[in-house]
Amino acid sequence: MFDRRLVSNFDWVLLLTVLLLAGIGIANLFSATSSWHTTATPLYLKQLLWLSGGVSIALFLCLFDYRHLEHYAIHIYSVSVFMLVYVLLLGKTSMGATRWIDLGFINIQPGEVIKIAIILLLAKLFSDTTSPNGYCLGELLKPGLVLAVPFILILKEPDLGTAMMVAFIAFTMLLFAGLQQKTMMGIGVLGVLAGIAGWFGLHDYQRTRIRTFLNPEADPLGSGYHIIQSKIAVGSGGFFGKGFVQGTQSQLSFLPERHTDFAFSVFAEEWGFTGCLVLLFIYLFLIVWGLYVARRASDSFGLFLAVGVTAMIFWHIVVNLGMVIGLLPVVGVPLPLFSYGGTSMVTTMIGVGLLMNVSMRRFIF
Repeated sequence: MFDRRLVSNFDWVLLLTVLLLAGIGIANLFSATSSWHTTATPLYLKQLLWLSGGVSIALFLCLFDYRHLEHYAIHIYSVSVFMLVYVLLLGKTSMGATRWIDLGFINIQPGEVIKIAIILLLAKLFSDTTSPNGYCLGELLKPGLVLAVPFILILKEPDLGTAMMVAFIAFTMLLFAGLQQKTMMGIGVLGVLAGIAGWFGLHDYQRTRIRTFLNPEADPLGSGYHIIQSKIAVGSGGFFGKGFVQGTQSQLSFLPERHTDFAFSVFAEEWGFTGCLVLLFIYLFLIVWGLYVARRASDSFGLFLAVGVTAMIFWHIVVNLGMVIGLLPVVGVPLPLFSYGGTSMVTTMIGVGLLMNVSMRRFIF
């Protein structure tokens, strides 16, 4: 029998916050691409369609109890890993990277889908094996394997940005699960050693990105061009910005990838410090609300599920903003609900749907 409390406890605050961010993102996408002359469907309309589909999926996910996903977590994870393997063998290659499955009418990026799969499986593992005193290194074998398999496959594409996101999400959930002090130290040492060894395993263009991050002015017309133009756009917005569709860096095509990785740079130039402050406040509210949902969850699986989704959104925000203002290397991480991209939008909305599901069923034990 349908419980009326599900309707009365529908999380309108979360949904409206997400729609507000996505609406600002679509308006920004309209401005970023307004100078493009093409007969194809405008990108902002495509993004609107992706948003509509994502909202429909999110609402559909609210129809059934999220606890059922606990039983299918391993299956969802296995299918996602299979998709990553398929990409490496038969995937679509673009700009030197093989990251997409071409279905003809749509391209799917399994690297985005695996984030949700990892969140589900880690939420199941941590809820099934609680450790009151914190996890030791030996108890991290299963979670470590869950992370390692997709992490290595994504690096092989190569896609350093997505691999980083997967690692950040897993580590955040692990921190919430609890770690012993010596385990924290051990992970820190392993992380440093992996970073040193990983440097030699990076592709040349990935090393160049890191060198460019440290000194972008060394090659202002080559590898440093993106970040230099991005910082010029952000800084030229001043306090109140240049106005909607008035950003010179974007409208005159000085700013590359302005519809994807550097969408925030367009916004900063047009709306200035004041607009950026408002946008960041909305993002902050979304993250805090996600943690609020986690705290009110009726079971540990729901808690870890909400933490994982919130971590996914949080790290995308941090890395993308750090990237466009020169605090982090350019690794191709989109700003959630803001940058153009169908798979990214749908993945984020799936996460939002799971958050709403946990929030709606907080009273069911």
